[in-house]
Amino acid sequence: MYDYMHYDSPLGTLTIAAEDDALTALVIAGQKYEERHLAGEGRERETPVLAKARDWLGRYFAGERPDPAQLPLSPKGTAFQQRVWRELLRIPCGETVTYGDLAARLGSSPRAVGGAVGRNPISVIVPCHRIVGADGGLTGYAGGLENKKKLLKLEGALK
Repeated sequence: MYDYMHYDSPLGTLTIAAEDDALTALVIAGQKYEERHLAGEGRERETPVLAKARDWLGRYFAGERPDPAQLPLSPKGTAFQQRVWRELLRIPCGETVTYGDLAARLGSSPRAVGGAVGRNPISVIVPCHRIVGADGGLTGYAGGLENKKKLLKLEGALK
């Protein structure tokens, strides 16, 4: 059983979920894999960790650059996906990295990395939106390319 709450954001309604005292999901309404990230039985209620995530998001969308390390994160995925998601957290706010660069850091292929990036269950906080194509173009985002543009503009990574 997980706890969840909704958050109204510039991207639309976000659902933030947690189990025990750690965040397990943050999904944009209608995003790819939404059902997978919010599978099982959940109950809508505010908990301390969800309130902390809500406050983090408020600061982020207000233009601040809060540190994701301030939040207890526990995304569910394979060992490889976990490695990719940890590497995403190392990308500074306002910067982008290509799938190829990320793959080189991990000693993997861009295709495998892209699959893991696309299945990131904690959008926005684990910044999969900071990954771009080899030419710097915006490619793929489970939450939609318009939302990826909004996030990168907010961070100053896109003019």
